[in-house]
Amino acid sequence: MGADAPVDPALGLRLLRAMLRVRRFEERCAELYSSTAIRGFVHLYVGEEAVAVGVLDALGPDDAVVATYRDHGHALARGLSMRSVMAEMYGKVEGCSGGRGGSMHLFDVGHGFYGGNAIVGGGLPLAVGLALAQRRTGSGGITVCFFGEGAVAEGEFHESMNLAALWDLPVLFCCENNLYAMGTALERSESNVDLAVKAASYGMPAWAVDGMDAPAVHHATSRAVAAVRSGDGPVFLELHTYRFRAHSMYDPERYRDHEEVDRWRDRDPIETLAATLRGLGALDDAGWDALEAEVAAEVDDAVAHAEAGTVEPVEDLTRHVYAERNGTAL
Repeated sequence: MGADAPVDPALGLRLLRAMLRVRRFEERCAELYSSTAIRGFVHLYVGEEAVAVGVLDALGPDDAVVATYRDHGHALARGLSMRSVMAEMYGKVEGCSGGRGGSMHLFDVGHGFYGGNAIVGGGLPLAVGLALAQRRTGSGGITVCFFGEGAVAEGEFHESMNLAALWDLPVLFCCENNLYAMGTALERSESNVDLAVKAASYGMPAWAVDGMDAPAVHHATSRAVAAVRSGDGPVFLELHTYRFRAHSMYDPERYRDHEEVDRWRDRDPIETLAATLRGLGALDDAGWDALEAEVAAEVDDAVAHAEAGTVEPVEDLTRHVYAERNGTAL
């Protein structure tokens, strides 16, 4: 199945629901941030949902995932409960990182979700280490690493590509190319903007994917996962996508024009897939309304859970930060 191939209705509905959960969760987060219920840095994934959903739906339970600071979509698509993610946004003990990580540091080892990494490119060497451990232990799992195109300019990118290819590690590199590393356009930072070609220079299969088409992402990922799992080494996917909102809630967004954003909004992955499913007779107004109601109820429940959550006692703030000897922090 390619971008123009028929969409399996069951898969399409599953991907649509997953994308809508991410979108509505993040829209509520934007409201909560504006009301100061959520503090700190928040980077929204609105517009890019097809990437996380399409990739992670193709993985198995024993695989590992490394994400970026724009990680809400990855966490939800990986199976972390919306309650635990929202509680983390609020900084509550019930959060997936115990309230200590916040938006950029979502973590849940039970779901094989190893961050939420705030440093650009910082997850790449971590993914290589996880993949090396998977190969040495014979776990059968693979590691999927998400990063933005801005990370391609970092030394960690080249070091990680080189070692993964040199050691034939089971890692799938997923470059979320949304064209802007914070406020810097890709063509202003890279002499060659074909990022798949860069990755291929390290001797690994690499190809570009329409990151606004969830079924196409799922198909490409399934193909890549099969190759990685077979023991042939790493694969690189360049997923062409776009964030509809600013880089972060602090970003004045003066580096791109509104006409460009509107052109990409016309390719909204949720609306596009919904229209496709309607055309197949797999979705109608009643089905859409039921889906919206289901997701809205889940978001409301997550907010209520977070607001009723526990604030960590001050006396516990040194836990997991300093080593202790006889009860005294060293």
